Amino acid sequence: MNRAALHKISYGIYIVTSGQDGKFNGQIANSMFQVTANPATIAISINKENYTHELIRLSRKFAVSILAEAAPMTFIGLFGLKSGRDVNKLQNTKTKTGVTKVPIVLENAISYIEAELESELDCGTHTIFVGRVVDADVISNEEPLTYAYYQKVKGGKSSKNAPTYVKEETAAPSISAAARYVCSVCGYVYDPAKGDPGGGITPGTKFEDIPDSWVCPVCGADKSKFEKK
Repeated sequence: MNRAALHKISYGIYIVTSGQDGKFNGQIANSMFQVTANPATIAISINKENYTHELIRLSRKFAVSILAEAAPMTFIGLFGLKSGRDVNKLQNTKTKTGVTKVPIVLENAISYIEAELESELDCGTHTIFVGRVVDADVISNEEPLTYAYYQKVKGGKSSKNAPTYVKEETAAPSISAAARYVCSVCGYVYDPAKGDPGGGITPGTKFEDIPDSWVCPVCGADKSKFEKK
């Protein structure tokens, strides 16, 4: 099978939130679409291992925030590369409580949709949740963040729990003395010529000379998670 054919499918980048009784979480999702217009229904695909999956099953409701093209990678990394079981992602994020009582992420979003769960489809590693739209609104007129833009311009990668994830083959090591290194978790590229001033790494510092305590500025992954390009 030529998986390149699947890569031609268009996707967006969304934050799906859910929960009840003080248990709330949000995660990045790239598979959401409108199913019907009257009544308005939408479908999302969520990995069964994710905390959000558990909360949707529990509460029978969810909200989807459509992200802006300008959303920073650190923000995407927070919701896409960290588990809600370990981190309260919504604590320092601008949200509002919707009609379903689910927190809706407003920060870096251009619109949102709230839905009550109507049906679900078991797809092995993922569940497709179909919800009836109960509220929606537009926040700004910025351009939506597409998955193609996220990958080609922002340098993002699929998380291992994304429906589109395909394990990449490890490239042969480069012999360049000042080789660039890529984070195997989020796709951030460390360029010795630029360094990481925000992390205390001055331009011109080789990756090998970076302290082992340094972490990826996007997703917080350890230095050991980086691979030579």
